[in-house]
Amino acid sequence: MYQNNTFSSHMRFSQIASSFQYTKEDIISKLASVLQSCSHPNPDTQVIQQGQQLHAQIIVNGINHVGLLGSRLLGMYILCGRFTDAKSIFHKLDLFYASPWNWMIRGFTMMGCFDSAILVYFKMLGYGTSPDKYTFPYVIKASGKLGAIGLAKSVHHTIQMMGFEMDVYVGSSLIKLYAENGCIDDARHLFDKLPQRDDVLWNVILNGYLKHGDSKHVLLLFNQMRSSKTRPGPVTYACVLSACASDANIKLGTQIHGLLVKCGQVVDPQVLNTLIAVYAKCQWLFDARELFSSIQEAGSVGSVTWNVIISGHVQNGLMSDALDLLREMISVGTKPDTITLASFLPSLSESASINHGKEIHSYILRQNVHLDVFLKNALIDMYLKCREVQMAHNVFTCSTDIDIVICTAMISGYVLNGMNFDALEIFRFLLTKKMRPNAVTLSSSLPACAGLAALKLGKELHGQILKNALEGRCHVGTAVMDMYAKCGRLDLAHQVFVKMSERDSVCWNSMITSFCQNGQPGEAIDLFREMGSVAKYDSVSISAALSACANLPLLGYGKAIHGFMTRGALKTDLYAESALIDMYAKCGNLESARNVFNIMQVKNEVSWNSIISAYGNHGHLQDCLSLFHQMKEHGFQPDHVTFLAIISACDHAGLVDDGHHYFESMTNDYGIAPRMEHYTCIIDLFGRAGRVNEAYEIIKSMPFDPDAGVWGTLLGACRVHGNVELAETASSHLFEMDPTNSGYYVLLSNVQADAGKWEGVNETRNMMKLRGVEKVPGYSWIEVNSETHVFGAADTCNLKSGEIYSLLKNILLVMKDKVYVTVEKHHEIFVKL
Repeated sequence: MYQNNTFSSHMRFSQIASSFQYTKEDIISKLASVLQSCSHPNPDTQVIQQGQQLHAQIIVNGINHVGLLGSRLLGMYILCGRFTDAKSIFHKLDLFYASPWNWMIRGFTMMGCFDSAILVYFKMLGYGTSPDKYTFPYVIKASGKLGAIGLAKSVHHTIQMMGFEMDVYVGSSLIKLYAENGCIDDARHLFDKLPQRDDVLWNVILNGYLKHGDSKHVLLLFNQMRSSKTRPGPVTYACVLSACASDANIKLGTQIHGLLVKCGQVVDPQVLNTLIAVYAKCQWLFDARELFSSIQEAGSVGSVTWNVIISGHVQNGLMSDALDLLREMISVGTKPDTITLASFLPSLSESASINHGKEIHSYILRQNVHLDVFLKNALIDMYLKCREVQMAHNVFTCSTDIDIVICTAMISGYVLNGMNFDALEIFRFLLTKKMRPNAVTLSSSLPACAGLAALKLGKELHGQILKNALEGRCHVGTAVMDMYAKCGRLDLAHQVFVKMSERDSVCWNSMITSFCQNGQPGEAIDLFREMGSVAKYDSVSISAALSACANLPLLGYGKAIHGFMTRGALKTDLYAESALIDMYAKCGNLESARNVFNIMQVKNEVSWNSIISAYGNHGHLQDCLSLFHQMKEHGFQPDHVTFLAIISACDHAGLVDDGHHYFESMTNDYGIAPRMEHYTCIIDLFGRAGRVNEAYEIIKSMPFDPDAGVWGTLLGACRVHGNVELAETASSHLFEMDPTNSGYYVLLSNVQADAGKWEGVNETRNMMKLRGVEKVPGYSWIEVNSETHVFGAADTCNLKSGEIYSLLKNILLVMKDKVYVTVEKHHEIFVKL
C-alpha cells in the first residue's frame, strides 16, 4: 500500500511537471493546491502519508518552498497534528510574511496552548511582521480562553487601527469573545456596526444576551433577525426558547412552537429538547410529557431528552414520577449519565429524601458511573443539605481530583450545619493545595467567620476580596456586609454597603435586616425608604421594614406598608403577612393582627406561630392555647418557635407549672430539644415566681453552656427577689462574657444596695470605673398622631414635659391608693455614674 501511494504521488508530480509547459511559479501554485487537498483536520493515516510523500517530492526536485508552498506545507502539518514537523518547517520559512506566524498561532490554539499562541503573536510583532486579517481570529480566541479581556481589548484597538474591524471573521471573533465574557455592551456595539451578519453571528449575540440573563434583548433581537434576510435556524430557536424558559414565558413559548411547526423545524433534537424544558419550567408538564411521548413514538429519544424530561419533573417537585422515568430510561437500555444523576441530587434537600439520594449513590457505585467533578459536587451538596455530614465527608476524602468547586460545596455545607470551624479548616486545606479561592468560595467562607465572631479572619478574607477586585460583585459585597454586622461592626458593614457600585435587592435587604437586628430600627426604616427609589421591594425587605416598625414602634408607617402590600403582588406572601401580624401585635393592635391572620388565603407554621406569639405576648393565655390546638387540628406540627411562644405566654400569666409542663412536653412528646431561648424563658418563668433556686438548678442541668441572656435573666430575678448570693454568682459569669455591659453592674449594685451591702456597691462601682464602663441611659418611646416621642430618665426636653409629669404624679397616687407595690428603693444610686 505504501509503495502504491508513493508511486501515485510521484505520478501526480510527474504529470504536473511534464505534461504542460508551466513556469516555476505555476508548478508551485499547482503543488500548493494538491497540498491543500491533504490538509484536513483529523485526517486518516493515508492522507498524512500522501502529504509527507509530496513534501519529499518537492525536496527531491529542488523546488523552493520558503514562500507560499512552505506555508501550505506548514498548514498541512498543523492540521494533521504533526507539530514537531511543523516547527522544523516554520524556522526555514520567510518570517517577514504573516502566513507562517498565523499557522503557528492557529496550531497552538487548536492544541489548547493559549498562552503559547499569545506568545507567538507578540514574537511576530517583535520580529517586525505585520499581522493580517487571518492573524486576529485565533489571537482573540486564545485571549478569551485565558480570560484576558484587557489583552483582547488591546488587540481590538490594533484591529481598528489596521482597518480589519469590519471583516466578518475578525468582527465575529470579537463579538463572540465579548459575549462569552460578560462584555455584552461591547459585543452589541460591534454587532450593530458590522455590515454583514450571517446566522452564526446572530446566534453568537443572542446566546451572549441569554448568558447575560437578558431575555428581553434576546427576544428583541430575534424579531430583528426575522425582519432581516437571515433565516433563523435550530440554534436560534433553541436560544430563544431558552429565554422563554428563563422568564417562564409560556405564551411566547407556545407561539414559537407553532412557528416551528409551520417552518418544519420542530424535528430538530436540540429544538425539541428545549421545547420540553420550556413546558416543564412553566409547569405545563402535561404538554412536556405529550411532546416527549411523540419523540418516543418516533424512536429518537436520546440521553439528552431523557435528562430534560426527568429534570423537569424534579424541578416541579415530582420526585416519584422522576424516579419512575429514571427506571423506564434504564429499562429501555439508555444508561443514565452523570447529568441524569446529578439532576436528581440538588432537589433532595431534606432528611426525608435521603433514601432516594442513597439509592442514586448506590447505583453510581454498582454501575461504575464515572464520578466527575459535577456529580461529586452534587453528592456532597445533597448529603450536607440532608444533615448527613459524615457521608459528605466520606465522598470528599475519597475524591482524588478535588477542585475549588468541591471545596466550596464543603465549606457552604459545613456552614449550613453550624460547623463553622470545620468550614474554615477546608478553606485552609484548599490554600495548602495551592487552589485559588474564587468569589463563591470567599463569600461562602465569610458566614463561618460571622458564626465564630472571628472578626480578624473576616478582615483577612475581605482583604483577599479587595486584592482580587471581587468587591464589586453583589453577592460578595453582601457576604462581607453580613459578616461585619454579625461581628458587631455595623459601621464597617455600612461602609461596605455605601462603597458598592451595584446593589441588588439581596444587598439592600441584608443591610436593612442588619440595622434591625443590631438595635437601629430607625436607620432600617430610612434605608427602606431609600431602597424604594432604586430597587424593587420583595417579601424580605417588607418583612424587615415591618420588624423595624414593630421595634420602634411605628404603627402608622406599618399601616402604610400594609397598604402597599395590599395594592401589590405581596398581599398573599406568607412571610410578609406573618411579619405584618407580628408588627400589629407589637404595636398593641391585636385586633388588626388577628384580622390579617383570618383573611390569609394560605397559612403555614410561620403564620400560626406569629398569631400564637401575638396573643401570648399580650397575656391572652387561653386564646394562645386555643390557637395552639387549632394549629395541630389543621395538620401543622408545632416547632421550637411555637413552644417558645407558649412558654412565654405562661410566663406572662405567671403559670409556672403550666409553663414547665409545655417545656417538658416539647421534648418528651414532640422530640424537640430545648434551645438557649427556651431555657431563658423557663428561667424567667421560675424567676418571676420567686423560685430562683430552682431556676439556678435548671441552668446547671443545661446540656450546653448558658449565654449572657440566661445569666442576665437569673440576675434580673435575683434583683426582684433580693437573692444576693445567686446575683453575685450570675454577675460573675456575666462580667466574663460581656464586661462592657453597664446594665449587669447596675442590677448587681441594686441587689447589694437592697440588702444593705454598701461595700459591695462600692466594689461594683469601682469595677465599672476601672473597666471604663459607663452607664448607658435607657429610653422609652411612644407614637401619638403618627409622631414618635422619645423619653429618657428625668427627661424635660419634651415641650409638654410639665403636663406629662403632672399626669404621671396623679397616676402614681392612684396606683398607691389601689395598693400597687412599686420598688423604688435606692433608684438614684447610679445617677452620678
